[in-house]
Amino acid sequence: MKKPLILGLSAIALATGGVAFAHNHGGGMKADTDGNGQVSRAEAEAGAAARFARMDANNDGALTAADREARMAEHRAKMFAALDADKSGQISRDEFMTHKPEGMHVGMGHGGHKMGMRGHRGGGMMMGMADANKDGSVSKAEFTAAALARFDKTDADKNGQISAEERKAMRDQMRDTRHSMKHGGEHS
Repeated sequence: MKKPLILGLSAIALATGGVAFAHNHGGGMKADTDGNGQVSRAEAEAGAAARFARMDANNDGALTAADREARMAEHRAKMFAALDADKSGQISRDEFMTHKPEGMHVGMGHGGHKMGMRGHRGGGMMMGMADANKDGSVSKAEFTAAALARFDKTDADKNGQISAEERKAMRDQMRDTRHSMKHGGEHS
């Protein structure tokens, strides 16, 4: 059960690994609540708590497969509603062919990533690390600890703030690591 649960929760990996780093549509960092261009550890912790609350669909204090399924069902319902333009309860070929998700190119997500792929690579490993007691679920304390560990790793100058440059450096490092893992340690 643990392996499917951790793989099933892989969507959480981006949120867990990127609490302080997520962009908003204005180009800034979402967790930068005071707008100073940097994310403090306190802002990252508050962001992790808010993200956990959104992800804990059944409000039981743990992220489990049930939470993932509830969020996926909600997402599928929203997708269906967006496609069903005439609200008939069915999606016609015309509705399907003419629908274009807001802010995305057909077949691509934000940032040029293929839809459904962003945030899933390495998710099982990250969730395995977040599940500190290896009980197959992630508590709020585990979620926050993982987010703050990522914050501390990203805060290269250890000043308690993450700058856009530090965030970019961590993103580049993670991309290089994924590339290396994908290609069996080869470097291009």
